Amino acid sequence: MSIRRAAMALALMLPSAFAQAEIPAVVKVGILNDMNGPFADQSGRGSVVAAQMAAEDFAEQGGGFKVEILSADHLNKPDVGAQIVREWVDRDGVVAVADAVNSGVGLAVNTVMAEKHRTFIATNVGTSDLTGKFCQPTTVQWTMDTYALGNTMARAMFAQHADTWFYVSFDYALGAALERDSSAVLTSLGGKVLGSVKHPLGTADFSSYLLQAQASGAKVIALADTGADLINAVKQAAEFGVMQKQILAGLFTQIVDVKAIGLQAAQGLTVTEAYYWDLNDNTRAFARKFAQRFGDKMPTANQAGVYSSVLAYLRAVKEANTIAGEDVITAMQKHPIQDKLFGTVVVRKDGRAVHDMFTFRVKAPGESKSPWDVYKVLATVPGNEAFRPLDQGGCKLVTK
Repeated sequence: MSIRRAAMALALMLPSAFAQAEIPAVVKVGILNDMNGPFADQSGRGSVVAAQMAAEDFAEQGGGFKVEILSADHLNKPDVGAQIVREWVDRDGVVAVADAVNSGVGLAVNTVMAEKHRTFIATNVGTSDLTGKFCQPTTVQWTMDTYALGNTMARAMFAQHADTWFYVSFDYALGAALERDSSAVLTSLGGKVLGSVKHPLGTADFSSYLLQAQASGAKVIALADTGADLINAVKQAAEFGVMQKQILAGLFTQIVDVKAIGLQAAQGLTVTEAYYWDLNDNTRAFARKFAQRFGDKMPTANQAGVYSSVLAYLRAVKEANTIAGEDVITAMQKHPIQDKLFGTVVVRKDGRAVHDMFTFRVKAPGESKSPWDVYKVLATVPGNEAFRPLDQGGCKLVTK
C-alpha cells in the first residue's frame, strides 16, 4: 500500500476531534463536585441549581440548542472524578464539565477533557497550577485560584502591618498551593513566615495546630483550608480566644462557612472572595432568584461562578458553532465578557478568567441586619492586580 493510500485509510479510521464537534441536538453539561462531603455546602447541589438557571437564562436569551445538566459526586477522589468524566464523554455525550471543587480532582479532569477535546469549566478548582504548568487549551478557570486568594489577602494584611504569618494548612494540593502562593507575595513585600503545620482533610480537632500557631507569636494565623475543616478551625480558634491577640485569616472561606460557624464565633475573621450576594443590584437579584429554588439559601461564590461560567460557555458554543473545546475556549477569549455577577471578565490565553476580587471582614452579630448579612467590604482589588501575571505561571500556551 502506498504512503498516500495508507494515510487516507488511517484518516477514515480515525476521524479528527473537530470532525466530530458539531453541536448536538442536546448539549450536555456535567456538574462534577462533592455532593455529600466537606465541600458540599460550597458547591454540591447548589451548583446544579446554578447550572440549571444558566441553561434556562441561555434559552430565554435566544438559545439555539437544548441544554441538559447532569451531575455526579466525585467523592473527593481524583480517580473517581476522572472515571466519571470519561464515562460521561464516551457513553453519555457530555461536552463540558464544570465545578470540580477539589484541586486534585480538577487536575485529573483537566487531563481527561484535553484528551477528549471537550471543555473543562474549572469553576471551583483552587490550584493556580491549572492555568500555570498544567494549563490546557480546553480549560477555563473561573471564580478564584490560590494565587488570587493569597495575593489579595497578603496585600490586605501587609497594609495593616500584619507582616508575620503562621499557616494551618490542608495536607493536599489546595493547602500547598494556598500556602505557596500567599507566602510568595508576603515575602516579596518584606513579610515573614514564622512556621506552618499541616492537617489531613476531615480534621475534627484543631487544638494542637492552633496552640502551635498561637505560640509562634505571628500577627496572622492563616488558614489554608476550606469547608468543614475551616469551620472546625475557626470555631475552636474562637474558643481559644485567638482573635483577641492575633488576626485570623481564612484564605479560602465562603459565606456558607461563616453561616455554619455563626457570627458570634466568626466575627472579625478576614476573608477573600470573588463574589458576595449583597454587592450590588445584579448580585442581589440573582441571589433572590437562587434562594427561591434552593431553600432560601444565598449562593456561594462557587455556585455563582458555576452560573456565570456555564452561561458564558453556552454563549461561546453558539458563537463558535462547535463543541470542540479548543475552539470554544478561543471564542471565550475573543472579547471581554460582561457578566452580571462578576462584572467585566477577561479570559486570558492561559485559560484564567480575570475579574475583581474582594477582601471582607465578618460582621459582629450586632452589625448584621438579616440572616445572610455577614460581610463588610474592606477592599476591592481589580482583577489585573489580584490574579497572577500572565507571563509568570509557566503556561505553555503563553508566547513570550
